[in-house]
Amino acid sequence: MNATSALFYLFSAVLLVSAFLVITSRSTVHAALYLVLTFFNAACIWMLLKAEFLSITLVLVYVGAVMVLFLFVVMMLDINTDSLRAGFWSHFPLAALVGVLIAIEVALVMKAGFNLPEAKPMAPEVLAMGNTKALGVVLYTEYLYPLQVAAVLLLVGMIAAIALTLRKRKDAKGQDPSQQVRVRPADRVRLVKLAPTIEAPSVPKTPEGGQA
Repeated sequence: MNATSALFYLFSAVLLVSAFLVITSRSTVHAALYLVLTFFNAACIWMLLKAEFLSITLVLVYVGAVMVLFLFVVMMLDINTDSLRAGFWSHFPLAALVGVLIAIEVALVMKAGFNLPEAKPMAPEVLAMGNTKALGVVLYTEYLYPLQVAAVLLLVGMIAAIALTLRKRKDAKGQDPSQQVRVRPADRVRLVKLAPTIEAPSVPKTPEGGQA
């Protein structure tokens, strides 16, 4: 066993253990930190497979952005997870059985891809342009249609999430830009002449005919 194989088994073991701790940890913050450890080990495995771009993208996007945002939300909301975890261990055997069946099905589907007699050598021009550029060329040429389909699905999912979480509050105040555009000067200021509600007091007159 060489050093690459030893590192692969090490990162894989830590990844499996940390992934298991994500779903069994009592603290939500600890579960998020275990998930960060899982992402780091997955990035290390991709680095061993010479997929540097995917490895760095996993660390920057998921660890540097998504998980940090998730930790901020968890710490600010202070969600009580005791009620959410009620009955976890009673349903764990069934959930573990379903997870094992899914893993076996995925392994059977992907088994054909690992039975290659030898790896297909990369073209010299691809090796010269680098890993990241080669991935971009293949992604936007051979896999352009699946990429567009995935982009549309993500857009639909984002719009659906916004539509499901958008709620109109009765106490919320807002402005209607269309009414602001159609406003007229006469609607802004209106001069109204009102009759006095209290009569002005009369001024008494002096004997000379003038006013006091």
